[in-house]
Amino acid sequence: MEKHILVVDDSPSIRQMVEVTLSGSKYKVTVAPDGQEALDLCQIHDFDFVLTDQNMPRMDGLTLIKSLRKMTEYRQKPIVMLTTEASDAMKAQGRAAGATGWMVKPFDPDKLVMVTEKVLSR
Repeated sequence: MEKHILVVDDSPSIRQMVEVTLSGSKYKVTVAPDGQEALDLCQIHDFDFVLTDQNMPRMDGLTLIKSLRKMTEYRQKPIVMLTTEASDAMKAQGRAAGATGWMVKPFDPDKLVMVTEKVLSR
């Protein structure tokens, strides 16, 4: 069965690059421009994996992760941050919020596919 991934980023170009990369690897991809829309989508759809930016309007990535981890359906699902934030302090906040992993932009498409395959095979 095709895995369904939610990509959350306020940058249209990043959303498009991630969508093209992952859909080219046989994944179904849905995109959202911010954390609030992503949360709304997660209440309607059951995604297998959420890939989110940190700095976005309306709701940031850490708040989104904390909100998703409160939902039964998303307690164990992989959630990875894809962001320009690279500090150890921010990564620690991500782990504390429940992030499965962390990738720094700009991203390497091959590495993105590798990380996606790894977290979805758990």
